[in-house]
Amino acid sequence: MSLDVRTVTESELSDWLRAVDTGFLRPPRVPDDYVADKLAHFDLARTRGVFDDGRCVATFRSFAQELTVVGGAAVPADAVTNVTVSPTHRRRGLLGRMMAADLAAAKERGDAVATLIAAEYPIYGRYGFGPAAWVTEWAIEVARTGLDPRWAGPDDGGRIDLVDLADVRKLGPDLHQRFRTRQPGAVSRDDHWWRVDTGQAASALPWTEPFNAVYRSAAGEIEGLVTYASDGHWGDAKQPLNTASVRKLIALTPAAESALWRFVCSVDWITTVRTGHRAADDLLTGLLPDPRAARIVTQADFLWVRILDTVRALEARTYAVPATLTLEIHDKDGLAGGRFRLEGTAEGGVCAPTTESPDIALDVRELGALYLGDESAVRLAALGLLTEERPGAAAVAKLCPVASPITHARGVGQKPW
Repeated sequence: MSLDVRTVTESELSDWLRAVDTGFLRPPRVPDDYVADKLAHFDLARTRGVFDDGRCVATFRSFAQELTVVGGAAVPADAVTNVTVSPTHRRRGLLGRMMAADLAAAKERGDAVATLIAAEYPIYGRYGFGPAAWVTEWAIEVARTGLDPRWAGPDDGGRIDLVDLADVRKLGPDLHQRFRTRQPGAVSRDDHWWRVDTGQAASALPWTEPFNAVYRSAAGEIEGLVTYASDGHWGDAKQPLNTASVRKLIALTPAAESALWRFVCSVDWITTVRTGHRAADDLLTGLLPDPRAARIVTQADFLWVRILDTVRALEARTYAVPATLTLEIHDKDGLAGGRFRLEGTAEGGVCAPTTESPDIALDVRELGALYLGDESAVRLAALGLLTEERPGAAAVAKLCPVASPITHARGVGQKPW
């Protein structure tokens, strides 16, 4: 029978969820309560599948999101997730058909960009996505940090308090909202995200209850939150060799960030701290008397961005240096391509179609990579991924912000559920 590519009905969601688990190599068992939880918050109009003789063999879903851009403004985004193709149906163009339908609908809705977290690097560039925010994870050998093992709390009048999951559900959303309005690359989180993150809603991934602590300033304001788990490992000589894995650390101030890292590194029996995903220029290593105690264990792409509306996307952000550039954007899918004149300032941008000769030519995927400031136009030119039609134009393309995108563990982008 021919393959049927379409949105999913309520009665088909169980089969669709089974196909998702198959694609991600998880046990394809879908309990009824799990299906009911997904039905309660999935937008089935944005949940697509491919069916072969009635069986779901490929999956695709998107949901509404806001992405904070350079300068603090938020743009509407089409957040893509749950993308799978069963191993029996690979190389048939199924992802391309689902992606084309979703991006066309997002463009029609008025979304400025689309975002996703790529399980595999080579896939999404051909659909116009570029790696826009990169992450680094460190393993900290606590004994080598040089931190005072007698540390008993902040010396700035603030304090660290342990809290339970009910407190996280109550305090976390507002804290994250305050954080994301000032941080390029941060995204919105709805109530269901927090319910899944705190174990209150069903998840496809194993979940264990973590420890949670908040930083309160001297004025009593909550300015930071850390969530971490421990592996409970002891050596043969009855010595504690526990690793604390940070799941998320949100901080509104350097004082809060410093205090929370000091706290995690001071917990008894913890000999190693895994930081979770952070920005490459995170404050962490500079907070350690011996930065070599922090060893990089992961450095990779994280949030990918696909520009859908070039004018709206470029006008939403700010620019570190005033400049005017004419950009030739190539987009084989016809969603965001064309020639545009951009006048960028520290207050914002003015962008409009033009017939002027271009200063720079690039594919829409490279525009996505540049958008949040983690990539350099000069670097892309050196790699042959951006063409200077006017010598020196790449150096003028100050698409990098004054502050680069920052991410925290499970903090940016899409959780699968």
